Amino acid sequence: MVRAFTPDPIDPAVLRRVLDAGHRHPSAGWAQGTDFLVLEGPGQTASFWDVSLPPSERDGFPWPRLLDAPVLVLPLADPGAYLNRYGEPDKARSGLGEGQDRWPVPYWQLDTAMAAMLVLLAAEDEGLGALFFGIFAHEDELLARFGVPVGIRPIGAIALGHPVAERASRSLDRRRRSLDEAVHRGRWGQH
Repeated sequence: MVRAFTPDPIDPAVLRRVLDAGHRHPSAGWAQGTDFLVLEGPGQTASFWDVSLPPSERDGFPWPRLLDAPVLVLPLADPGAYLNRYGEPDKARSGLGEGQDRWPVPYWQLDTAMAAMLVLLAAEDEGLGALFFGIFAHEDELLARFGVPVGIRPIGAIALGHPVAERASRSLDRRRRSLDEAVHRGRWGQH
């Protein structure tokens, strides 16, 4: 994950390939309830930052070069697409079309997260830097500013651009669990 970018634009063909990779994500029931809001260039990205991290809140922000990312992608999940799809005759028996509370796992979020991961991987393949980050404040105002319909929600945001070398995040000081710690074979606790 990259937290410092140059403001240099991304070649449109490269950006299209990255977005196309994300668009090829799995989709429960082929509901296809994932969209991408793509903000390109300083005018659009500054509008995002002005809402989500207003200038008055930027003092002490640890990653000021993050705001230089030339592209921001908001992966958006539409629960209504899943409810509608699972209300259709071939899926209605599942009962999942009756409401979001019927879903043991909100697949609209899961599918959108897979789309986000594909964007991140494609960006890496294209030699770009990328960062997935949460939108923890001002989400409703942000969605209204960009005309996102009510009910459609972001799972976070992705900054894309050309990376600037910087100090690694202190989070990386933590040890990654070994594969043997994370893989359980046949029964929990068996490695």
